[in-house]
Amino acid sequence: MTTDADVFYCQRHPQVETVLRCGRCETPICPKCVVFTDVGARCPTCAPRRKLPQLELNPIYFMRGLGASIAAGAAVGGVWGILFPDGLGFFTLIMGAGMGYVIGESVSLATNRKAGNILQGIAAAGAVLAFFVRNAIAGDILAADYNWGYLVTAAAVFVAIGRVKF
Repeated sequence: MTTDADVFYCQRHPQVETVLRCGRCETPICPKCVVFTDVGARCPTCAPRRKLPQLELNPIYFMRGLGASIAAGAAVGGVWGILFPDGLGFFTLIMGAGMGYVIGESVSLATNRKAGNILQGIAAAGAVLAFFVRNAIAGDILAADYNWGYLVTAAAVFVAIGRVKF
């Protein structure tokens, strides 16, 4: 049971009565201000401001993701150019989704399941690399690709980005 002596006013919202205090600095905080941490309720000043671990990307993970994207993009583009140079019509879109999955999953595994905008760009670049490798094998690097190539690449980019999205 609380008494009038136990009721305080929030330091950030002076019109709000509260009985809650920061577990570290004892500042009165209201439910709007409270930040729940694994060690208790904290005020916004005392709460940790770290990013989630899966969003922290150090240079080692960046390089591993980039290497996986290049390797997977080149391999997938090579298979696409050798086995299906003219595509499979509409079913080529399904193949593009599969290529994006392989590239995105390679980046995700190489970076220990990290995620974020930088890795999304790296995975998308791997899918675009697959398109250029396929065109280099087919002999028309900059030619207009009327055999579903652009749509397949778009599907691969979309799925690859989805694999490293948080």
